[in-house]
Amino acid sequence: MRKDAHQAISFQVATILRRERQRRGLSLSAVAQRAALSYQMISYVERGMRSPTLDTLLRITTAMQISLASVLGEAEKLTVQK
Repeated sequence: MRKDAHQAISFQVATILRRERQRRGLSLSAVAQRAALSYQMISYVERGMRSPTLDTLLRITTAMQISLASVLGEAEKLTVQK
């Protein structure tokens, strides 16, 4: 996979995480607290300013009660469609 494809998928993951957080009515602070991460880290990930580790992604998705596999699958699907 090319570097630009990785970046596109990362952007989609960030977009999906933000959308799902908002759809579930969760604040950045609530997700941060549930994930045992800083508010700023959640914000950076959602804005694409940080490339999160697998552990960080798992913490965030677990905190929001969503499947990391589904997030990644959707991100890849959206990237391929563009």
